[in-house]
Amino acid sequence: MDIRNLKGSVVALVTPFHADGSVNFTALRHLVEWHIENKTDAILTLGTTGESSTMSHEEDDAVLRCVVEAAAGRVPVIAGTGSNSTQTMLEKSLRAQDLGADGLLLITPYYNKANAEGIYRHFVTVADAVSIPCILYNVPGRTGCAISVENVERLSKHPNICGIKEASGDMSYAMKIAHCIGPDFALWCGNDDITIPLLSIGGSGVISVWANVMPRECHDMVMDYLEGRREQAAATAVKYLPLMNGLFMEVNPIPVKTAMNLMGLEAGPFRLPLYDMTEAHTEALKKLMKEAGIL
Repeated sequence: MDIRNLKGSVVALVTPFHADGSVNFTALRHLVEWHIENKTDAILTLGTTGESSTMSHEEDDAVLRCVVEAAAGRVPVIAGTGSNSTQTMLEKSLRAQDLGADGLLLITPYYNKANAEGIYRHFVTVADAVSIPCILYNVPGRTGCAISVENVERLSKHPNICGIKEASGDMSYAMKIAHCIGPDFALWCGNDDITIPLLSIGGSGVISVWANVMPRECHDMVMDYLEGRREQAAATAVKYLPLMNGLFMEVNPIPVKTAMNLMGLEAGPFRLPLYDMTEAHTEALKKLMKEAGIL
């Protein structure tokens, strides 16, 4: 499926695990079905929220294969294939393409970081080699480096780079790259709490953590805005903002998987170094979930 004209809510899907830490493929298939039933517009698997940094390449392949098969062409599937090694990212991206991914999410190099030209070539190396569209991923809070405005401008002209997931939370930065938005390059919000502001400068939607627990509301909020019902969209954003923020009271995806487990969605445990939420935070999360009407 073509993701170049995609709009709406893309869930940054968790990876459910069994108690022994192995992937729970039954729960994963159930989650894909639940999201399709609740209007999620596309599924991102193997991203930050999916704990891909703790998974082997073989597990990555198995999870992507499962999600693609479960989605069965009903919604696009985007695979997170990023790495701080460009060669590894290239190899993972080619495998994801072969496994049926409709698009790729490519993160900036972390730990070793890189200079501006290195970051540019990091993305272009993959975009030149694959035939499915690529989305850049700017999340300096995780990686320690950002995609410069100048590099966004250069990369937006590549025929196989179709957008950016902007997760810095910096509206000034978002404003500076907004002029790159057009029919061939989309802006995706990577922070649930500022989805409406990013839509207001031409964004196509959100790649969402919140959608893991409220997929229909997330979809409706984005489409209300894009279809002109902006007061309704803003009201939804304000109503659920406390929960959106609460899902980050500890490092993602700890709160959202905790919330899903409380809802009976079988997200399962975490892989170290992630660990259970504190009791105080769990009680605070329960309160926010009750106020949002999902517990």
